[in-house]
Amino acid sequence: MSWVAVSVRADPAARDAVAAWLVRRTGHAVEERADGILVACAADPPAAEALIRDLDAHYGAAIQAWQREEPAVDWTTAWRAGLGPRRSGRLVLVPSWVTYQPEGDEVVVVLDPETAFGSGEHGSTRVALRLIEAWLKPGDTVLDLGSGSGVLAIAAAKLGAGLAVGIELDPEALPVAERNAATNGVSDRVQFLAGDAAILAPLLRPADLVVCNVLRSVNETLLPAIHQAVRPGGTAIFSGMEQAEATAFRAPLLAGGFTILREAVDDGWWGVAAERT
Repeated sequence: MSWVAVSVRADPAARDAVAAWLVRRTGHAVEERADGILVACAADPPAAEALIRDLDAHYGAAIQAWQREEPAVDWTTAWRAGLGPRRSGRLVLVPSWVTYQPEGDEVVVVLDPETAFGSGEHGSTRVALRLIEAWLKPGDTVLDLGSGSGVLAIAAAKLGAGLAVGIELDPEALPVAERNAATNGVSDRVQFLAGDAAILAPLLRPADLVVCNVLRSVNETLLPAIHQAVRPGGTAIFSGMEQAEATAFRAPLLAGGFTILREAVDDGWWGVAAERT
């Protein structure tokens, strides 16, 4: 048994759109490599060929795509390889199979991301965690849009949030997030919902803090819903974007009714905390 990786080199202006298209087309997460290449997966060579044909039809000269066959991997355990404790401010993200003794004022989040996004290995997650720690106030109501493994909602609860609600489009990620919340003893203050954040987030208002760690194109699409969801004077945190995308995101952020409070960078990934005006 094997699977086929489809690698895509996209023009910088089209990269976000291509990544979002691949997620919709395949129903799976897309790897964003440091060299700018996007990697999606297909079940077999014919499926990969069909995916590449559709890419060419949609994006033409803006992309180059090719396929390669990869050996079968048991993803139920392979995701564990190389993971260890990762620190972000006072927060320490620790895989459940690793023994860790906190020191001083460290706040430990025990995590099994499994196949859901959010292990702490990705710079965008660490940026979001640092900004949450900086702007969260005890008792705050928090919305985590694109919650994945639940890491950001759980971290918010362990830092003192009164209630953290995660919204995730992929229903398969919810049991993972719920198990992580139980492991960390915060199930009474953390909930997870499956659905479209553009619809659900305004229904859950008013939130004191909204965090959104997704692609730039999705962040921009969700700006109106986030503005509705967060209370006046509340904070929205946006992550999931490379440092080179900061300029492109600032303009719609300011036009969407937000004032920038702080920016942060980790390993080339950029995030911003903004106040709703």
